[in-house]
Parts: sequence; C-alpha cells; structure tokens
Amino acid sequence: METEKKGLIAYFSQSGENYVNGKIISLPIGNTEIIAGKINELTGFDLFKIESLDPYPSDYKETTRIAKIEHNEDIYPKMKTAAPDLSGYEIIYLGYPNWWSCFPMVVGTFLRDVDWNGKTIVPFCTHEGSGMCGLPEIAELCPGVTIAPELLIKGSKVSEADELIRNWVKSNN
Repeated sequence: METEKKGLIAYFSQSGENYVNGKIISLPIGNTEIIAGKINELTGFDLFKIESLDPYPSDYKETTRIAKIEHNEDIYPKMKTAAPDLSGYEIIYLGYPNWWSCFPMVVGTFLRDVDWNGKTIVPFCTHEGSGMCGLPEIAELCPGVTIAPELLIKGSKVSEADELIRNWVKSNN
C-alpha cells in the first residue's frame, strides 16, 4: 500500500507594480502566489511564503534595481520568517518569478537554510517573456536534492493556466 507523500509549497511572489504584457501594472496578489494557491487547492500541501526581512518596494523600477544589485553581488537577504523544518516533507514545490535570469535572492536564502538531502524540489517559475531560470542555482545550493520537471508560466497567463497546473501537479505527485 502506497502512503501519501507530505509536501510543502514554498514560494516568493511580488505584489504591487509588475511588468505584464509590456506594461507596468499594479497587482494586488503576485502571479507566483496565485499559482501557489492553485497547487495548494490541488494537493492540500502546506504553504510557506518566502519573504525578505526588508520587503522589496512596490515600485517596479526600484525593485528591479535592488534585485539586480543582489544578483550581481551575490547578496542573500535575511528572511522575515525562518525556513520551516522540512524533515516531515518529501516534496517541496518551489515557486518564484524570473528576476535577472535567476530567482529573487531571498529564495536563495531559503534554499541555503535547510537540509535538502533526500528531498524533491518541484520548481515553478513565472516570467513575462524571459523563460525558466534558477535550476542550476537550485542544484548548486541544495546538495542531495532531486529536481523534478519544472513548470513555466507567463505571469499574464496565470488565470488561464488551471489545466496546465493540474496536469503538471498530477505528473509530479
């Protein structure tokens, strides 16, 4: 008899000003958070929102300026809340937007703070045309982890992605 796996959905998402379809618009909830919620509805897995101790500004240009500095200088910001104990989890869905061809560096802080040995990370990434990112960094920061097939969703298409998400989750559980 197969036992049901226990999982976590850890994600970083940016509300406020975002780049969507060539324009800067204000989002009350970030695109990655919307996807995390959909995965939660499908799996019942616990949710953990990765947040920087010093929040990124809601202003898009200022956020991208800070994100670029963090990325270029390998700055890993402190997290608002410590990473949860992952010892009881087998699968960790990891969501983030593509910022400067990588995940936001606070996601790297989360990855560095936990023991990944024997765990499976199932990455999902939102973007607005720049594509998937972060897989080499995940492998480097998380020795002993298995990386499952990722999901890439254009941020402006999250409201139309239910079937894509459902099929992806089914294939990864």
